[in-house]
Amino acid sequence: MDRPNILIFMTDHQRGDTVLPEHPTVTPNLDPLVRDGVAFTRTFCPSPHCCPSRATFHSGLYPSRHGVWNNICNAQALSAGPNPGVRLWSEDLAQAGYDMHWFGKWHVSVEESPADRGWTEHTVSAHRPGVHGGGWDRCRERAKTPDKTERGEGEILRPGYGTYRMYGPRVCRPEDHDEKIVGEALEILPKLLANDTPWCVYVGAVGPHDPYVAPKEFLDLYDLDDVQLPESYADDLSDKPRIYRRMRNQTWDQLTEREVREAIRHFRAYCSYLDDRFGKLLKVLDESAKAENTLVLYTADHADYCGEHGLFAKGIPCFRGAYHVPAVVRWPAGIRRPGRRVDALVSEADFAPTFTELAGGTPASDLGGRSLVSFLRDEHPTDWRDAICTQCNGVELYFTQRSIQTDDWKYVFNGFDLDELYDLRRDPHEMTNLAADSAHAGIKRELIGRMWRFARSQNDAVVDTGYITTGLAPWGPTEAFRDA
Repeated sequence: MDRPNILIFMTDHQRGDTVLPEHPTVTPNLDPLVRDGVAFTRTFCPSPHCCPSRATFHSGLYPSRHGVWNNICNAQALSAGPNPGVRLWSEDLAQAGYDMHWFGKWHVSVEESPADRGWTEHTVSAHRPGVHGGGWDRCRERAKTPDKTERGEGEILRPGYGTYRMYGPRVCRPEDHDEKIVGEALEILPKLLANDTPWCVYVGAVGPHDPYVAPKEFLDLYDLDDVQLPESYADDLSDKPRIYRRMRNQTWDQLTEREVREAIRHFRAYCSYLDDRFGKLLKVLDESAKAENTLVLYTADHADYCGEHGLFAKGIPCFRGAYHVPAVVRWPAGIRRPGRRVDALVSEADFAPTFTELAGGTPASDLGGRSLVSFLRDEHPTDWRDAICTQCNGVELYFTQRSIQTDDWKYVFNGFDLDELYDLRRDPHEMTNLAADSAHAGIKRELIGRMWRFARSQNDAVVDTGYITTGLAPWGPTEAFRDA
């Protein structure tokens, strides 16, 4: 079979459940993509942050090996980009003769841009010399305006930081980021479809990242009365790490329950807007004979709590909502039995070896991920992972957190506070923390041992936290060498 063309549409902050037809989010373009392709329904990012997750997507490595741990675009960055010697899959495709085109959000390095990794650049955002935060100069300007003392609709008061508005309407303008990149991609796509050189187009949106702003036509798709609070909204977080409670109590609890539901409505409308823009690209592709041998991937870097546990956006709370990302693949010429849903545990690290294999290459043997091509062929490797791990050293505030999840259990090591243990069969919404219950010591130790073995396999420097005041895991890294 000829090597496929590849079209990637990556959103920012989108939940994995929003792309499935049964979800309340209205997605008339994604619905047939699910029907005609394969939906990987348990796909997870390695960290609840744009930069480490994107670096994993592009390299096939976990943060402990690619070296990107948090936001590279501000002074709190733990690194400026991937470690020396880290290779991205785009380099494999460019070397294999693919015509590579980049539109949109990068957020992998401030030392390099997509052009340094094999891409032809069009619009590129979140790269050098982009700065997030603004530093003391912005604070000086902000200080000229008194802090608000009364909230408006959807607003969160943040004295000394500036008032934050969670949601609102928007009027689309051609210069808006996502309008611009989709427009540029629509211009180049017919030219690529007109020749026989294999190509790869990456369209990186900045939505539905908070604040949730959506055009009226998409807000009108949703009736607020139909929007329900998540089941876990009732969680008071009393058995969770204190930082989880602080985030909710100090920030999100300023919103009334109606405003929480309104924020969820706006988030869904934002997703519907992105589905519409994605559909414009599909329409051009599907009017061409090249659609048959073009692999289309719709995915996101990380996700959003969207009201779960009373939280929004993403951050250190290690709940499923921030880690579970969409991953839908359509490839008419290459997928057997389209319309399937694959519930295997998939990592964002799996996409890099997938693209390299599709381009005719051999993925490096030491990657953190594995190719998904066998699943496209309706084959399930018997040795596929039965657990998935995450790595986080914090966001702009620093924390040490590692987690492991199986079909039945989830354990979270929080070096800064209480650990977490959830029985996912009985408690899929992660409401009851069992970590302090001695009745579950056996399963906790088993999970911690597996967590340390994964850390060893990924050369995770967390092994060096063994000093008397920092070696706080219930069982330390020696467990990696004990019998499984």
